Amino acid sequence: MVNAYVAKDGFEVCLQLVSRMFCARGGEVREVKLELERTRIEPYKGKLREVYRPKGLFAFTANTREYVEIL
Repeated sequence: MVNAYVAKDGFEVCLQLVSRMFCARGGEVREVKLELERTRIEPYKGKLREVYRPKGLFAFTANTREYVEIL
């Protein structure tokens, strides 16, 4: 199973492959320990989309982003 997420500010894209997460930022791809949890559902272009935030200790870092799942 593959899930793709993009930061709402468009600065980062992440792919979740089974239990591993890879994020690309500024042309650099790296493996990260990032777990996302759904925080809310919001309207977007006449449809609904889920918004995710990091959970655990990563959620308390200064650059916490919100991600949306790419369908």
